[in-house]
Amino acid sequence: MSIPQAGLRGAIDLSPLVNRGRQAPAPGAGGGSAPGAAPQEAPAGSVPVPSLVLEGTDANFGQVLELSRRVPVVIDLWAEWCQPCKQLSPVLEKLVAEYGGRLLLVTVDVDANPQLAQAFQAQSIPTVAAIVGGRPISLFVGALPEAQVRDVFDQLLALAAQNGVDGVATADGGPAPQAEVEEEPLPPHHAEAYAAIERGDLDAAIAAYRTAIAQDPRDALAVAGLAQVSLLARLRGKTLDQVRAAAASRPTDVQAQLDVADVDVSGGHLEDAFDRLLSLFPKLGSAGKDAVRSRLLEYFEIAGAEDPRVIAARRRLTNLLY
Repeated sequence: MSIPQAGLRGAIDLSPLVNRGRQAPAPGAGGGSAPGAAPQEAPAGSVPVPSLVLEGTDANFGQVLELSRRVPVVIDLWAEWCQPCKQLSPVLEKLVAEYGGRLLLVTVDVDANPQLAQAFQAQSIPTVAAIVGGRPISLFVGALPEAQVRDVFDQLLALAAQNGVDGVATADGGPAPQAEVEEEPLPPHHAEAYAAIERGDLDAAIAAYRTAIAQDPRDALAVAGLAQVSLLARLRGKTLDQVRAAAASRPTDVQAQLDVADVDVSGGHLEDAFDRLLSLFPKLGSAGKDAVRSRLLEYFEIAGAEDPRVIAARRRLTNLLY
C-alpha cells in the first residue's frame, strides 16, 4: 500500500469541521478528550497531549487537524456493535504505543459522530484513515493482521517525514485542556480560503488558493484545496438526476461526461470517474482530450499522487497519450 500526499477514497472535504474545533470544548461537551496543545516551554518537536489515544468528535476535530500539522494522526472509525472493530482497535492502540509518540491515534464512534463518518466516507467499518499536515489519507478498511498494520504505519511515517511532520507526542496523563487552545496559525491565504468556504463563498476560496499557489507553486495543500473547491463550485446549481440524465443521453458530449465525473468524485467513486473519462478519451478531438486530461489531473491532486487508483489511472492516461 502506498500513500504519499493523500490516498483518499475520493474527495474528502474536512473544511466544515476545521474551525468548529479551534477552541477546546467546555466541560462535558464533545463526548471525549480534546487533543492537547504544546505549552511554550516544551522542547522543540515535542507535542504534549493527554494521551496517545484520543477521542475524536464532530465538535473537537479541528484540534485533531491542528495536531496533525506536528504529529501524524491515525483515525480509527468504529462502532460499538462492530465485532471486527473490537479486534482491530486493540492492535492499533498497541502499535501506536510501540511507536513511542511518533503517531497519535484518534478514535471516532461513527454512530455518535455522523459528520466525521460522512467526511471520511466510512461506508463500512472498521475504516482506518490518517491525517498528515491537515490532509486526510485513506489507509485501509477491515481488520488487518498486526504485521500489515505495522507496514502501513511505517509508510505513513515515511510520508509524514517527507512533508515535514515529524514531531513526537508526549503523553502527560493529565486531563484534556479546557482553556482556549494555542495553535499554529494557518498560512494567511489558507485561512482566507477556509473562512470563505465556511461562509459559502467558493469563488473567494478559489481566489485565495490561487494566490497561495502563485506565491508558492510547491504548496501541495493549496493545490489540492483548489481542486476540491473548484469541484464543489462546478457542482453548484446542478442536481444528480439532471447530471446523470444528460450524461446518459449524450455519451460523447465532453461537458456532460465531465459533469457526471465530478458527481462521481464528490461521492467518493474515483474509479468510476477515471474509467468514464479514460474510456471517452480516445474518441475525442484535441480540444476534448485537453479538457479531459486537465480534469483528470485535478482529480489526481484531490486523491493524491500515490493512491493506487491514481497510479493506475495515470498509467492508463500516459498509454493513451503516447
